[in-house]
Amino acid sequence: MSASPPHPFADAFWRGLHALGYSDGENIKVEFRYTDLRSDRAREYAEELVRLSPDVIVAHYAQAVSAAMAATRTIPIVMAPHGAPLQLGVIDSLARPGGNVTGLSGMDAEIGGKRVELLRELIPNLRCIAVLAATLTTTPYSGPFVEDLRLAVTRAGLRFEPILIPGPSEFRSAFATMAKAEAQAVIVVPFFDPHQVILVELAAKHRLAYMSGSRDATAAGGLVSMAANFPELYQRAAFYVDKILKGAKPADLPVEQPTKFQVAINLKTAQALGLAISPTLLARADEVFE
Repeated sequence: MSASPPHPFADAFWRGLHALGYSDGENIKVEFRYTDLRSDRAREYAEELVRLSPDVIVAHYAQAVSAAMAATRTIPIVMAPHGAPLQLGVIDSLARPGGNVTGLSGMDAEIGGKRVELLRELIPNLRCIAVLAATLTTTPYSGPFVEDLRLAVTRAGLRFEPILIPGPSEFRSAFATMAKAEAQAVIVVPFFDPHQVILVELAAKHRLAYMSGSRDATAAGGLVSMAANFPELYQRAAFYVDKILKGAKPADLPVEQPTKFQVAINLKTAQALGLAISPTLLARADEVFE
């Protein structure tokens, strides 16, 4: 788990297992480890789990998948999910992943065009979009995430302000840089979701429209979020576990991608930014916070 407890992954994963007839302590045992987004812990826990000789390792998000892959090339690994498995070379292809890794792609680094399009609907005079991501040494996932957005913003004829920082200690200076560049919106990499409270505060202070893949960040005061339905993906991971326990090889199990992306909008934040949200856009949103 690339997160801290409690986290919706655990409940959703268990729902998936229960639906397939598994019960903790009876016909399955699940060991959870939470990394709190620390790469050193991810490596440590992956090695610890490998020593337990499990039948399968379920890895939540890119950092955990990378740690699991570094720890074993033989034990099956289920991505639950990974945001850019093809771009980062985790799998050979969606249809035939190869190796010991399969599971779910969250496509989080592939919907830059959709995110930019949504921001343009929300902000009619949009000229400049910033992205806040971690440095590539902190998480390689920032590479495809930022590049996908760069291409989308450039195609839209807008200015792009990428800010890559090592961690939370640089948040304040990062937002000051965005403001100086006259960015009107910032898209935040999922890696920083645990820090959404301070990030939303900084966005409000600098009058930046805050966009993320977390509906919780939107509920907390961000302007908008767009992402796959992650609880559904967490639950779907149980399907892969079941197949592998029944003898399927990861290399032969196609990687699944989401077909729908959920949008949440915070009306109070929109009003604070002086934005008028059209009834058409509100009707299309999956969730609206007032």
